[in-house]
Amino acid sequence: MNEFEHLKEEDCGEEEEIKDSNESDGGSINNNNNNIRRKTVTPGAGEHPLQYNYTFWYSRRTPSRPANTQSYEQNIRQMGTVASVEQFWKLYSHLVRPGDLTGHSDFHLFKEGIKPMWEDEANKNGGKWIIRLRKGLASRFWENIILAMLGEQFMVGEEICGVVVSIRFQEDILSIWNKTANDQVTTSRIRDTLRRVLNLPPKHHHGVQDTQRQPQR
Repeated sequence: MNEFEHLKEEDCGEEEEIKDSNESDGGSINNNNNNIRRKTVTPGAGEHPLQYNYTFWYSRRTPSRPANTQSYEQNIRQMGTVASVEQFWKLYSHLVRPGDLTGHSDFHLFKEGIKPMWEDEANKNGGKWIIRLRKGLASRFWENIILAMLGEQFMVGEEICGVVVSIRFQEDILSIWNKTANDQVTTSRIRDTLRRVLNLPPKHHHGVQDTQRQPQR
């Protein structure tokens, strides 16, 4: 069994929703903190390599301030890149769980070299699925979705760009980004895998559509 295939099969309740979104997270990343040349991350001796390297990001903003390129640029930070199963667990075990975050906070886990922004070359023609969660579920669902991504459970080749968990006041939001919005076979497979991995209730097995997302201008 793949080290990332053992997921908790728990009932997630009746208040989750999976749907598409035309929302833009906006912004770009040009500040010096994020453009520093970093040493290439590789698996250590005896470690189990991931198929891709992945980078954790964190962002936080004040809800009263409108999102724009400058504010996004100032608030997003890289937390580290991992290349193996062991490196992932070492970093992940030191992170605050999403359910313990406050305010408008986001964790992002994207393939190395892909920035969590609409304008990135890998994202600009893509789409994302959104799962809205009642409060209290974000930590478990975030862990399940990132383990599924790292374990290549979506079976869509290089289509997956990354995943995001967004902590908000009344609900929390998970999203998974892919490269090609108009590839219906791929987007449907991602949707169906999400339902299986997150154990979404049967009522969400109908009426789910995907759309192309557009950068914020």
